[in-house]
Amino acid sequence: MDSDDAIDRANRAKRGSPFLNTDQAAAYLKMSGRLLKRLRVRGDGPEFRRHSRFVEYHIDDLDAWSAARKSRGGAHG
Repeated sequence: MDSDDAIDRANRAKRGSPFLNTDQAAAYLKMSGRLLKRLRVRGDGPEFRRHSRFVEYHIDDLDAWSAARKSRGGAHG
């Protein structure tokens, strides 16, 4: 899937529903779906909900996870 298409789909989903699938959530966070899946397996990714075999991310959880990782600049300790 083209990343621009995934971002468009994520934006449409955000208007219609606050829940995104893994590919849409990854596009929203500007990362690959593969990385988001790896983060989920390791327990380092944003909160998600599992409905049967489907995984969904709420937009608010994606925003909160992203904001918590905001770089403050300066030296890394």
